[in-house]
Order: sequence, then structure tokens, then C-alpha cells
Amino acid sequence: MAKKEKKKQSKRYDHLSEMARITRLMKEMYERGQSALCEVRNSVIHGRGVYAACDIEKETQVIEYLGEYIDKDESEKRAWDQAAKAEESGDAAVYIFTLDKKWDIDGNVPWNDARLINHSCEPNCEAWIEEDQIFIYALRDIKEGEELTFDYGFDIECYEDHPCLCGTESCVGYIVSREQWPQLKEKLSDKNALQAS
Repeated sequence: MAKKEKKKQSKRYDHLSEMARITRLMKEMYERGQSALCEVRNSVIHGRGVYAACDIEKETQVIEYLGEYIDKDESEKRAWDQAAKAEESGDAAVYIFTLDKKWDIDGNVPWNDARLINHSCEPNCEAWIEEDQIFIYALRDIKEGEELTFDYGFDIECYEDHPCLCGTESCVGYIVSREQWPQLKEKLSDKNALQAS
């Protein structure tokens, strides 16, 4: 076999080996993004949501939040890009999750079912960071068929960009972290007073 032909064949095998490695990785990521405890379907809160496929006990690890690991600079860039798209389309979906001081996880990947868990002012789940992974855990016992939710914990600085649709009795109207609810109530009170005068 000619040297040129051998080199071409070797390059092809290297390419196929790399494609096989990527395929195995994608399959592994897809499997990690699935959970027998929950399923995706249309949500009464917003778009699609994640629902309990069976009864789930308090403190059970429900599903992993997966995605691309990105540094803070890339995270900010993507967040601004998404904000621009949201302004045009009305789709406010942002799947970037803070991991630590240097890294975030962009969960906007098709194998990450956890990205579809909606926010609630009365959440039944919460995210736990364990080393370099994020897992969703049940905050309380959850009944089969119940929609899974967690507190997105957005900052009050841009509260008007994130109206809340959870419909719970304690809903404050915006997706703001519980710690900032007193500040939000004060801002809303001031805003209402200004509009009334």
C-alpha cells in the first residue's frame, strides 16, 4: 500500500475513533441527564416542566443538572446574548447555573432534563452543589404527578425582567431569592405609592 494511502487511511481511522469517543460521551451525558424519578411534560407554570414519576421522599437526589462548564466571562457573555434574544422573542429561558466563584454550568443542552424544572415561591426541591456537580434534591415528600420546582434565587436588581407565574399563595410576583423578599416588597410598595400619587 502506498505511503500516501496509508496516511489517508490512518487519518480516517483516527477520525472514526474520535467520533466513537464523542458518541460514547454523548450517550453517557444523556443517561446522566435522565432519572426514573421524574418526567418532562407540559407545565401549568410555564412551558414544559418536570414532574414526579413516583412518590419521592424528602432529601432524595432526584436528578443531576448537567451542561457545559463555562468561566464567568463566558457566562456573562451568554447571559447578555440570551437577554437580547429574549427581548426579541419573549423567551426568557436562561439555563446558566452558578457552580462556584470561577465556574458556572450552562444547562442549555438537550440531555439536561433538569433545565426544565420551573421556579416556585414555594419550592419542593432545591439545588445542592457537590464538588463540581449540581444535583436537585427533594425538600419535602413529593407525590407522584406533582410538578418539581425550586427557587431560582435571582437577584433583585433585575426583578422586573423575571415575573413569577408559580401561582402559589405566597407568590411575590417576581422570581427573586427568598432572602430579598423584604427588599422586593419595599420596592413594590414604593412603586405603587408613586403610581397612586
